[in-house]
Amino acid sequence: MTFYRWLLITLGVLMLLSGGASAAPTDKLPKPGDRDLCPVCGMLVAKYPNWIAIVVYRDGHAHFFDGAKDLFKYLGNLPRYAPGHKAADIAGIWVTEFYGLTRIDARQAFYVIGSDTLGPMGHEFVPLANRTDAEDFLKDHKGKRIVSFAQTTPELAARLDKGSFD
Repeated sequence: MTFYRWLLITLGVLMLLSGGASAAPTDKLPKPGDRDLCPVCGMLVAKYPNWIAIVVYRDGHAHFFDGAKDLFKYLGNLPRYAPGHKAADIAGIWVTEFYGLTRIDARQAFYVIGSDTLGPMGHEFVPLANRTDAEDFLKDHKGKRIVSFAQTTPELAARLDKGSFD
């Protein structure tokens, strides 16, 4: 067994044992600088602190996004938005939770779509920390449905751009 394969297996087991939590504590996450641009839309990310999403690679490199919608477009097409990066090299993915405005593991979040709450780029995946918060947000903000990380796709993100929430 190669060292690389052993490392991947070990990291996978550690993530399972930790409940799937991302590798770094959220207080240690990199912060976007004033000139950091979203690799998907080109907007200045720091202007929208309530919507920031982050991908951090094992080598410490980070990409910042002005919302979860662009994050999901990015994850669905790394060759286009992050040439030379691979999904296997991602150490963690975080989104900004709507109510607490804290960074949470994007893989554990629940996302409301079709609500009356718009992000910097219009209709957005609104990240919530747990199912109860997502259900409350859905009711309070006229959302259409709740999706998990696994249910998000670049195609769904593109439909949000058009105001379609199926």
